[in-house]
Amino acid sequence: MKDYITVIGGGLAGCEAAYQIAKQGIKVKLYDMKPNKYTPAHSNKDLAEIVCSNSFKSNLLTNACGLLKEELRKLDSLLIKIADKTSVPAGQALAVDREVFSKNVTEEIKNNSLIEVISEEIGDKISLNDLSKEGIVIVATGPLTSEKLSKEIIELTGETNLAFYDAAAPILTKESIDFNIAFYGNRYEQEKKKDESIEEWQQRLQEQDASYINLPMNKEEYELFVRELVEAEVVTLHDFEKREIFEGCMPIEIMAKRGVDTLRFGPLKPVGFDDPRTGKRPYAVVQLRQDNTESTLYNIVGFQTNLKFGEQKRVFNLIPGLENAEFIKYGVMHRNTYINSTKLLDETFNFKSNNNIYFAGQITGVEGYVESIASGLVASLNAVERFKTEKQNEKAKKIAFSEFTMIGALSKYISTPNDKFQPMNANFGILPPLDEKIKDKKLKYQKLADRALGVLLK
Repeated sequence: MKDYITVIGGGLAGCEAAYQIAKQGIKVKLYDMKPNKYTPAHSNKDLAEIVCSNSFKSNLLTNACGLLKEELRKLDSLLIKIADKTSVPAGQALAVDREVFSKNVTEEIKNNSLIEVISEEIGDKISLNDLSKEGIVIVATGPLTSEKLSKEIIELTGETNLAFYDAAAPILTKESIDFNIAFYGNRYEQEKKKDESIEEWQQRLQEQDASYINLPMNKEEYELFVRELVEAEVVTLHDFEKREIFEGCMPIEIMAKRGVDTLRFGPLKPVGFDDPRTGKRPYAVVQLRQDNTESTLYNIVGFQTNLKFGEQKRVFNLIPGLENAEFIKYGVMHRNTYINSTKLLDETFNFKSNNNIYFAGQITGVEGYVESIASGLVASLNAVERFKTEKQNEKAKKIAFSEFTMIGALSKYISTPNDKFQPMNANFGILPPLDEKIKDKKLKYQKLADRALGVLLK
């Protein structure tokens, strides 16, 4: 066993991991291919470069990311500490001066005598396989992992591909759906039988498998939705993303521009459904598919989109039954690289097939700046535990956070078997529900936050 831990990737997760390891008095070799080589999205030579928005989202405890940041503050996160220090006015959100933030992180890492920063691409002269044979490694290379390292990870994991052109649909909470309009049922199985009364039919629908929820639309509602959809503002993609994404998956707003009835013959086709309110086939139907085992979250089937987040909320709230929908994740379309963590990792971000390897950051399927930092912290604490116990020929114990905390809920999400796994950011929908029913959303979130912080350090 080497006398150091290797961290691959100098982004948010990697830098947090390196700091947490060094804080325990253990040497770190931090590999980052910059400035010798850059990904298509990076341009700054500093570590922890902020590529997209400069916002770390809300600081409010009634916001899931705000709760996650507060948990990280209590756990002495270096990057959240620097984000607070380099913040710029942004109302209730934590936004940073991105250049100053990255510079501060770089100085903190490079001035640490226990951390050696090596500008080299893994997979070039040195392999991940060699590093893991010699000692403990944390792979934190992000959504734009280099081609050489990606090939190694593919061989290591047995997966066929790591580069996904994300076309994830929005996800919303079940409790925010209006069931005066929505109804359960699978296509064709949901149609009213000839000899059924309305009451018997509705009872059967309630007893059916809840994996799909259906939202019927009449002609006027459908045409309003399509009109607003095609006129909504979209996100500008990086040049390197455009060709692959649009060849691989059609955004719903592009599909809608091909004709007003296109969606009615595609993802919104009403065939096989009757509207329980009328007993007749609706003009169009939006389907929601169950997204977690607890059936508290649902995604909108076929709604991969490149609309701006604010536009998604505005337009999708026009769908009958979703007027007050609570979106915990908006649709995205961008190049992403992540492993099938639900099959490959445990709740400590440890690779099941090789205990010397940990993964951290967006490559694990956590999505967002703060979420990446959190994964780096969890992986590093467990890597340190393994390092110390192996030195003493003892069995390492897992350091896993309670599922009642946001950091623990994220760890559980990426390590729980899920055939439809997709990246996820912090949201209250992944926390276990409260014992009491609370209608006031703000009060409910405050109680969830209080519960999380109450058990965090126990």
